[in-house]
Amino acid sequence: MSKKALPRQLADTEAMAVVRNLRVSSQKLNLVAQLIRGKKANIALAELTFSTKRIAQDVKKALQSAIANAENNHQLDVDRLYIKEASVGQSFELKRFHARARGRASRIEKPYAHLRIVVREREETV
Repeated sequence: MSKKALPRQLADTEAMAVVRNLRVSSQKLNLVAQLIRGKKANIALAELTFSTKRIAQDVKKALQSAIANAENNHQLDVDRLYIKEASVGQSFELKRFHARARGRASRIEKPYAHLRIVVREREETV
């Protein structure tokens, strides 16, 4: 009586990690995601380690999670992994008010974002 399992959306040579509700705007998160798109996994980890952006540490943790998923869940070779996709999406916004002059108030929006990282194993080159 239970639902049928959904078919796997990724290929057999791919693994994924998703981080939701990161406390950063999607525009700033996308700047860090652009650093690693299409690069080898170990090079991307090195770039994120030495990045000066605050959110780079959270992106690094997400990438390490995707690499661990590839290794443990799908038995992929870690040395041949590269970042196939690093997509960023908007989440909700906290709306706050800030007191201004003459009894007025101004709105402060604190955005959140989602991050999805897909790593893929390169085919062997002969």
